[in-house]
Amino acid sequence: MKQHTITDSPYGPLTLVADDGVLCGLYMTGQRHRPPEENFGPRDETLFGDAEDQLKAYFAGELKEFGLELRLHGTPFQRSVWDELRKIPYGETRTYGELAAALGGPSASRAVGLANGKNPVGIIVPCHRVIGAGGGLTGYGGGLERKQRLLEFEGATRAPALF
Repeated sequence: MKQHTITDSPYGPLTLVADDGVLCGLYMTGQRHRPPEENFGPRDETLFGDAEDQLKAYFAGELKEFGLELRLHGTPFQRSVWDELRKIPYGETRTYGELAAALGGPSASRAVGLANGKNPVGIIVPCHRVIGAGGGLTGYGGGLERKQRLLEFEGATRAPALF
């Protein structure tokens, strides 16, 4: 059974969605690939305390890594990309090509980009930390302005490739 709540953030309202009590979605207003509201289930103000507390700490600059149980619905490839995203440290970026190489498919950067764009739990699974090969901002379901603001907030720097 799905339930949801809406919480404020410096980037606009965030809709948190849980599946049987486990966080499975975090959606921004106007986000690309955002499911229809009727898929979020009834509103529940009591279920999301830990997620809301961690988001508040993140936005206050007090939390660098989320420790929430997630239930990510997607293909095995998408889930492998989302797992890899969680390995990008706070304040660092990686390119789509670097993620593809880390997953064993250096020529799969386009597929990585598509999976990145379908990330159902933005911010917590930090898809905003992925940039283009030339260092430019490319695609972000929440909009490039939000992506830039999130990277600036984190003081993002380009880390040397580890692959």
